[in-house]
Parts: sequence; structure tokens; C-alpha cells
Amino acid sequence: MRTRVKICGFTRVEDAVCAAQLGVDAIGLVFYPPSPRHVGIEQAVEIVKALPAFVTVVALFVDEQESRIHEVLAQVPVDCLQFHGDEPADACRLYGKRYMKALRMQDGIDIPGLALHYHDAAGLLLDAYHPGAKGGTGSRFDWNRIPEHCQLPIVLAGGLDENNARQAVQTVRPYAVDVSSGVEVEKGVKGALKMAAFIREVNEGDRILL
Repeated sequence: MRTRVKICGFTRVEDAVCAAQLGVDAIGLVFYPPSPRHVGIEQAVEIVKALPAFVTVVALFVDEQESRIHEVLAQVPVDCLQFHGDEPADACRLYGKRYMKALRMQDGIDIPGLALHYHDAAGLLLDAYHPGAKGGTGSRFDWNRIPEHCQLPIVLAGGLDENNARQAVQTVRPYAVDVSSGVEVEKGVKGALKMAAFIREVNEGDRILL
């Protein structure tokens, strides 16, 4: 199975188009105002409008008001939602969209139990835990804490870059990997060479596993 690649936190049209040309499977748009990668609705519309076919658009929210999510969905063509806060499963199901639930890998987390709670999710995104942040920290967690079997697809995030992407694929064998700061030249600005190198290393990890 080929490992899918999602790059998150786009703020510029040209970066998203470049990622698509490099073969990314999905792009993430962050609708969380405290994030340095936050985009407004007009900005998001321009990014999505420029994308070619077959690139999945993921909208990221953190404990957002239902009305605000509906406002975004009414204007931005979104394929999948990503909930990065403390949203219960019922709150994730309100929008008639596929969704991923992000889990921050703090001590004592029960991934099998949470997979049951979010049983209809399109995937579980596993990210590093930081008490003062909801993600995007560039920190890595111990991959050995990921259960060998999970009833939902695993999307691996947290501290990934071109230097460990191949190892991540070979060690965890996730359904997908998700990178943000690891392919940036500054916060919110992606580097073409970094994105290309990351995707190449993921593909190389897959090739070695065949």
C-alpha cells in the first residue's frame, strides 16, 4: 500500500499549487486564529480554486463554534474535516463530511478506546502532545506507543521532515503522513525543495517495504 502524504498549513496559493505538482495527496487549511498558519475564508477560496483535480482539501478546526464551521463550509470547497481539539464524536458528525480526529499523544491515551468512540472517522491523526499547543509544534513522539493494530487508518504527524520520513514509513507503516513545519522555510511558507524531498523520502520508504 502506498503511504499517502498530506501537507498542512498552506497560506499561499503558489505553495499549494507546487505541492499538487509534486504529487501531494491532500492539503490542509488551518481555520484556527491562534495559529501562525491560519487562513481566512477568502484566502482559502483562492487556494482551493487554484488546485488541480484529485487533491483532497482538508479543513482543520480546533474546538470551533458550529456556526463558524458552517460558514467556512458554505464558501470553501472542502472534502474532509480535521478536528484538532477536544471535540467529541457527536460534534464531528454534524456536517455531513468525512472527518479525521487528531489525538495528541499524552501519557495514558487509550487509542483503541478512542478508535471505538470515533468509529466512523476517516482516520485518526496522531500528533505530539504539548501542554500549551494544539499541534503544529514540530515535536515528535515515541512511535512505539502506536498500537500495531487499529480499526481506523492511522495518519502519523508530529516532527516529521525529510530526514525521518522514510524511517516513519518503515517503522509505523501508517496509512498517511502529515507534515507542516517540517517542509517550511518560515511559518506558513512552504519550501518547494523541502516538499519535494519529503515526498521523495516517503515514496522511498514505500519502495523499500515492497
